[in-house]
Parts: sequence; structure tokens; C-alpha cells
Amino acid sequence: MNTEIKPEQSPELLKALHILTRDGKLNQDSRRKLKQIYHLYHFIEPLLQELVDAGGEFSLADHGAGKSYLGFILYDLFFKSREVGSGGGNMLGMLYGIERRAELVTQAQVLARQLAFARMAFLNLSVEASMSSPDLPGKVHMVTALHACDTATDDAIRFALHKEAQFIVLVPCCQAEVASVMRQNKSASLAKTPLAEIWRHPIHTREFGSQLTNVLRCLLLEAHGYTLTVTELVGWEHSMKNELIIARRGQVPRGNARQRAEQILQELNLPELLPRFVY
Repeated sequence: MNTEIKPEQSPELLKALHILTRDGKLNQDSRRKLKQIYHLYHFIEPLLQELVDAGGEFSLADHGAGKSYLGFILYDLFFKSREVGSGGGNMLGMLYGIERRAELVTQAQVLARQLAFARMAFLNLSVEASMSSPDLPGKVHMVTALHACDTATDDAIRFALHKEAQFIVLVPCCQAEVASVMRQNKSASLAKTPLAEIWRHPIHTREFGSQLTNVLRCLLLEAHGYTLTVTELVGWEHSMKNELIIARRGQVPRGNARQRAEQILQELNLPELLPRFVY
């Protein structure tokens, strides 16, 4: 048995996801991918258990699900062992994969049927449609987004806030929008503030833009009453897309979070980004 695979994990699922080869081997790329998902599961599992322990129905939405690696592995490791009649009690949680690309949704639907993963649903929806779709519950208890590219992480945050999610778990991917605006405004910014020297060179524009994006996302979540844990997912040798943001809904918003976000965007000459990060 491959010791890199959890003993409760279905090898047949990993083969269907093309993480394992037909003869049950892991290549280097798949090994990195599986390591990241297992590390993320380490953070997600106790949050799911909190929802189970609270009793009643609950739901998880994986927004920008792509090929749904995360959703299928979560279901296999957590939901499947707690199905009604499996010895796990009367646990009726539901896992939704939301994705804009219709062909990926169709592939995931076929695989879920083949595996008899009855409490998985895959929906071909935009962020706007997902917030009002009758195919989703009014409240979603947990929202995840793993390597959702560029503004797709922001779409997941917007969806989670609208659905009053108890937990939000994000691993952002490439963040090009902020860097693009910084690049467009660079001449005016250099004339306005010496802070623009931080992103004068193209490589610094990209790196600082990525850092700033996640800082603004954190302030947005805090402004809506979430407490945050921000850490790395795995060692940098496994992925450069490595920041993990875990948000837990609380009762009281951070008092100055909205004001700080506004001040940062004004100081850095990025006012056109206010609608993205301040609402």
C-alpha cells in the first residue's frame, strides 16, 4: 500500500481523478497536489466536525471547483464515512461544487454518479447566479476555494458573505487584477507617493499586488465580523500558491477594518478597487 495515501482513501477515486496512475502510482505533480489537499483537509476536518456536532442539516460549497479534486476527496474522507446507515449516525450534510465551465461540471456529475456519492451536487453557475439559485440552500455553512484563479477567490468571498457562511477556507491562486491596476496607475502613483517605489519594478508589481490582494481580502472579511487565521498551507517547495486564509464568523466586526481598507486604497492610488474590497 502507498503510505502517502490515507488508509481510508479510495484508490479507485484517486485513479478516476488521475491523481493515481492505473497501476496505483503517484507521479511528482500528483504527489504535490495530493499533499496540498491532505494538508488542507487537516484544517477543514475539525471545522466540518463542529458543524456535525452542532446537529441538523449543513452544507459545504466548493466555489470555483474546477475538476473538483478537493470536493471529491472531502466527500471520500469525511462525508462518506458518515452516511446514514454506515455507522456514522443520521448525518445529512450536502457538498456542492460550483463551477462556470460546463464541461467540468458534466465530468464531475458523471463521476459522482459512478461512485454513488449521493450527497454531492455540481452546478454550472456564475457567481451572480449562485447567490440566487434555487438549487442551493439559502444558507451555506462552509465555503471553500482552492486555487481559484485571480478574482474567483473574490467571487467565493462574495458568495460566502451572501450565504452567511460559518466558515470560509481559501487558498488563493494567481492574483492579477490588483497588479494590473497598479501597473496602469504607476506613473501617477510615483508622482503622488514614495510608496509607489515598492512596486516600480515589474516583478515587485506582481509580488506586492498579490500580497496586497490578500491583505484587502482579510480586511473585508474582518469588516463583516469574521476572525481570521492566515498561515501557509504547505512548504514553499511544494507550491508558490501557498497562503491559507481560514475565516470563522463571529458576532462583532473589526471596528476599523473597512476604514483601513479605504485608506490603503486611497494612499496607494487605487480608488477603482474600492468596489471590489469595500462593501
